[in-house]
Amino acid sequence: MNFKYLLAPCLAAAAVSSTFAQEKVLNLYTSRHYQTDEALYDNFTRLTGYKVNRIEAGDDAIIERMKQEGARSPADVLMTVDAGRLWRAEQAGLLQPVKSKTLNERVPAELRHPDGYWYGFSLRARPIFYAKGRVDPALLRSYEDLADPKLKGKVCVRSSGSVYNLSLMSSMIAAHGADRSEQWARGVVANMARAPKGGDTDQLTALAAGECDVAIANTYYFVRLMKSAKAQERAVSEKIGVVFPNQDGRGAHVNISGAGVARNAPHRDAAIAFLEYLASADAQNYFANGNNEYSVNGKVPQNRELAALGDFKKDSVNVSAFGRNQAAAQQIYDRAGWK
Repeated sequence: MNFKYLLAPCLAAAAVSSTFAQEKVLNLYTSRHYQTDEALYDNFTRLTGYKVNRIEAGDDAIIERMKQEGARSPADVLMTVDAGRLWRAEQAGLLQPVKSKTLNERVPAELRHPDGYWYGFSLRARPIFYAKGRVDPALLRSYEDLADPKLKGKVCVRSSGSVYNLSLMSSMIAAHGADRSEQWARGVVANMARAPKGGDTDQLTALAAGECDVAIANTYYFVRLMKSAKAQERAVSEKIGVVFPNQDGRGAHVNISGAGVARNAPHRDAAIAFLEYLASADAQNYFANGNNEYSVNGKVPQNRELAALGDFKKDSVNVSAFGRNQAAAQQIYDRAGWK
């Protein structure tokens, strides 16, 4: 038997695989859907020569696609919003750890996975918003105040299944434990002005329309209204005030948009270079001004409109807790009747 001929196809396949791995490309799987991110990727190509091939889908759908593709997935980087989703991807075995001095210097420890499976590259706060002239902001010094009977019939909030609210509850569990967090959830349910529905913008719109007096939302939704080209949307923002809660304690809840290197990344070096780029001043400026997110790199100036909301103390809990506590958070919401 001539082993040379048997080995030839294998050697050819290996050569093709090696060539593929050495291409100047990066295969990015992302759930971020902001048009301004185009400039972010184009700048990476200009700086490094790596062409960015993008696959876009919803947050859960992009993770499910990687699961289905398995070891044959061409994904180099997974990029999504909320630490809870990054944790899901990590738990599903879709990511690999990365050790990078550059990333560790630029991304605060509380905004990255302790073992380097993923890193946060932009920050979004989830404060309390209130209707100016209809509620005293002094009643809203903490998230815990949202459960105070004084706010009965005044609170608008989206569903418990929203990953943003799951992460908020996860942070409550980290701060207070499950029992006290469930008491809080029951108190908020008792204070709801209506059944949970819609997204964050819907809560803010309802607030301005008088359907409720208090709401929870991410800051970048509010700034979008502030900067909108539509007069009616700017008018919504003008009727609303913001309180960053828990400033005398643990600080306001914050979450991330982040990314990690895919477990079977064919272009691992490019993937790490891309993560390091996302933490650079150039990229951080795109995040800050493109989608009105806070930069994680403390050396980069903040978005002007976000800065106008004021400085605030951030909760320093490691955002990986949002994933670890996610199942418990949903169970608490279910028991509390938070639909």
